Amino acid sequence: MLRARDAACAALEQNMNSDRLIIFDTTLRDGEQSPGASMTKDEKVRIARALERLRVDVIEAGFPIASPGDFESVQAVARAVKDSTVCGLARALDRDIDRAGEALADAASGRIHTFIATSPIHMKMKLRMEPEQVIEQAVKAVKRAGKYTDNIEFSPEDAGRSELDFLCRVLEAVIDAGATTVNIPDTVGYNLPHQFGELIRQLIERVPNSDKAVFSVHCHNDLGLAVANSLSSVINGARQVECTINGLGERAGNAALEEVVMAVRTRRDVFTCDTRLETPEIMACSRLVSSITGFAVQPNKAIVGANAFAHESGIHQDGVLKSRETYEIMRAQDVGWAANRIVLGKHSGRNAFRTRLEALDIHLDSEEALNEAFARFKELADKKHEIYDEDLQALVTEASQEAENEQFKLVALRVCSETGETPSADVTLNINGEEKRASASGGGPVDATFKAIESIVGSGTELQLYSVNNITSGTDAQGEVTVRLEKAGHIVNGQGADTDIVIASARAYVNALNKIIEPEGREHPQLGDV
Repeated sequence: MLRARDAACAALEQNMNSDRLIIFDTTLRDGEQSPGASMTKDEKVRIARALERLRVDVIEAGFPIASPGDFESVQAVARAVKDSTVCGLARALDRDIDRAGEALADAASGRIHTFIATSPIHMKMKLRMEPEQVIEQAVKAVKRAGKYTDNIEFSPEDAGRSELDFLCRVLEAVIDAGATTVNIPDTVGYNLPHQFGELIRQLIERVPNSDKAVFSVHCHNDLGLAVANSLSSVINGARQVECTINGLGERAGNAALEEVVMAVRTRRDVFTCDTRLETPEIMACSRLVSSITGFAVQPNKAIVGANAFAHESGIHQDGVLKSRETYEIMRAQDVGWAANRIVLGKHSGRNAFRTRLEALDIHLDSEEALNEAFARFKELADKKHEIYDEDLQALVTEASQEAENEQFKLVALRVCSETGETPSADVTLNINGEEKRASASGGGPVDATFKAIESIVGSGTELQLYSVNNITSGTDAQGEVTVRLEKAGHIVNGQGADTDIVIASARAYVNALNKIIEPEGREHPQLGDV
């Protein structure tokens, strides 16, 4: 039975200590619901460890009932993380809650997060339940979760479109039943900041036992207002914000963790609370999530975008050189910029390589895995002068993907592209131990390469996305390619990296094929998103 601490007392202490803002990260759960952002168990553990270094309070590791793979991922994260609370999502159903309790059994600190819809449209059209039945089901779910932990969170799904009086009744009932956190989701990103903030204020004032639980918010970004709605809620009394690294999430995404955290910390003249986060770890988390999911960060993204602390205007440059504060409201170093550059090259030894991986909290399973990674590192070092942390992250990510997906392997690639001639490609693949070769022509070397691969595999997939990003700067930088394939509604991302962008493209395509030919069978049976 999961009893890491008395969460009810913790909730009461939180209400008395109103200068603390809890950060609940749902990158591994809600973020993974972005089409093509599916993560493996090992990738989830890597991200969870990075979030732990960031000192995130609560890590929502997944939805254990969704599939055996999701159960194992939540279980693995619960075993790996010691300094953050690990959370599992469950519908207000006995089987969901029991499965979450099982997955979290080994957590040093665990939380079950259960939910049911409360808006009129959801209750009528989706649940086909009467309001009283919804309250009864919610209370039953919270009490069921109490069999496994005192740390229970309840969410009324689509709270942003729920009737206020009914919402108050539901929250009062679940708090009485044992919920220590009540989370108010703007599930469809419909609310405006002043409206959502006022909703939080009224709930705290009108729910009779509101002092016995932490009020939380979970905002979606359909109108680009997720961060604004979250911050408005904090001003009005919310003391937990649910968010994701880089704002990752289904549809238009969720509130971006880095933006919420730095807004609260930078504007202490407005906010009466702060987080415990080690903000210099933000960039490392951002890059890791981007590398694993293949979702590139736009250059003008706040906090973590490449241009976030860049100045091109002469007037701005002059001002910053005289005094940084003229055009920078926070220090780049405070979120991890200028902290990740290292000098590793072809003359670096195994010990230096191993030490840097450990500093990045990258732990390989065996000496053989280390040797393979070191060989890849040396191969890369022969192609480019300096190796950066981002290169190492990409190298390990690609190696882990190949280790998990063995059906197709790229053996050899030769392309020909010259002015006035149709580009062509010769590809050799290893398919379950047997080598096969094909040639094709196309509109460019990448197009020809993909056509050659398809002529061998015949996957019947449709290319949804082809994206190229440089991992570091310079003409010798590795190119990181993301390929998104779709087949019969199943969507996957594949990643590949190399200093040769055509080779990187071929690796990404093969990586995606390995995922889509034998998918993990991960399904989300939830009735709706929180």
